[in-house]
Amino acid sequence: MTDTDQHSSATDPALLDALREHVHGALPTTVADLSALVRLPSVSWSAFDPANVRASAEAVADLARSTGVFADDAVRIVRSAVEGETPTGADGTVDEHAGVELGQPAVLAVRPARNGRPTVMLYAHHDVQPQGDDALWETPPFEPTLRGDRLYGRGASDDKAGVMTHVASLRALHAQFGDDLDLGVVLFVEGEEEFGSRSFRTFLREQKEHLSADVIVVADSDNWSVDVPSITVSLRGNVTFRLTLTTLEHASHSGMFGGAAPDAMIPMARLLASLHDDDGAVAVEGLTSYEADVPERSDAELATDAALVEGVRPVGTGPVLSRMWFQPSITVTGMDVPSVANASNTLLPTVSARVSVRIAPGQAATDAYAAVERHLRAHVPFGARLEVTEVDTGDGFLVDTAGWAVQEARTAMHEGWGNAAVEQGIGGSIPFVSDLAAEFPEAQILVTGVEDPDTRAHSPNESQHLGVLHRAITSETILLARLATRA
Repeated sequence: MTDTDQHSSATDPALLDALREHVHGALPTTVADLSALVRLPSVSWSAFDPANVRASAEAVADLARSTGVFADDAVRIVRSAVEGETPTGADGTVDEHAGVELGQPAVLAVRPARNGRPTVMLYAHHDVQPQGDDALWETPPFEPTLRGDRLYGRGASDDKAGVMTHVASLRALHAQFGDDLDLGVVLFVEGEEEFGSRSFRTFLREQKEHLSADVIVVADSDNWSVDVPSITVSLRGNVTFRLTLTTLEHASHSGMFGGAAPDAMIPMARLLASLHDDDGAVAVEGLTSYEADVPERSDAELATDAALVEGVRPVGTGPVLSRMWFQPSITVTGMDVPSVANASNTLLPTVSARVSVRIAPGQAATDAYAAVERHLRAHVPFGARLEVTEVDTGDGFLVDTAGWAVQEARTAMHEGWGNAAVEQGIGGSIPFVSDLAAEFPEAQILVTGVEDPDTRAHSPNESQHLGVLHRAITSETILLARLATRA
């Protein structure tokens, strides 16, 4: 992907100055509101307290009302049924009213368009990843801490800064246009993106008439640098699953039976190793790659950005960004085995691993999963019993960059950042984008965000660069103002 100098007509200078002033003047309030959101540990995973996600949804609903764009009764907290799940609520109890398990609460606010103006949907999510090992954090994960230009805390960037980008932009838009605003606005802030968006498709079906939009802005991606914005134009898909190998009915003494009886770790190590070739590239027949030009990035730049330990070399073949954007990858993200401290001299009867597969855009996630499962069953050693459970899939996405909304976004980003936007792919996955495209095929989708190469989303010491936040809000405000005056 490349930089572009193609812009639609420039924004009126007087309007541009006024919008910038609104955003800049409100920035302290924006940062304070972001900090308040970070203090809410809204982890949406089933093992965590759902009350925190409810509190976060309530806070986001209050922020939506504070914009002045929506009538109070137009802001709702909504929970939808999880597809294909058991009839229990998110807290583990039976929901006697719905009779099905409900997903985590989302916030939906709607302002209808007037006088022929378009409607824009603004998406973000208010749930966050678990903090992981507290010892790896330099500051408390749920106590927002300002250090230099960065605000640290879980969710400070992914994606509560995305939430605040929408909120702050709408506040600035209301400050400029007041009740004369004719732009239709749908604010949709999801509550379970980090837990697989389990009720997302149900939500889309149930709320379709309220969600319909000409333009959809997904604020959940990153930027080329802290000074250069990006429009994300491709996303990899994903397949995740739990892989379990069993070789023994029970644990046995390693000295008595070791060397003859296979403990489960031996076939697990060999099976996982079979997923990659000697270069570290994925070696699963049936997983495809996508062909497209990419900007240059050296191995040295990758080593810096990814924090490779000295002496470690990159894996895979081909251009660095092609490996990250357009080729499949397989990562083992967790294993259930005894810790070193608790290890005993026994043969392990069962070992489980959590496997994450990123899929090149253009390949269906179901086809990719079938290819991986075939590989696993064909390569399992020693006749170990293999089980694959907890499967989750999501398709990748390729953005159509020919539409007028992309041109408007390019102009707004150039005026908000002072630099032209780079069109980039993303190695990560946002599976619901393909769901949005399927449900609203006429809508133009813009994938933007507030992250940068040092954000460390999902990792300890996640942070949001406040300069990036300021510029992202400015750009989105300009975009909305331009849409508000567009027939």
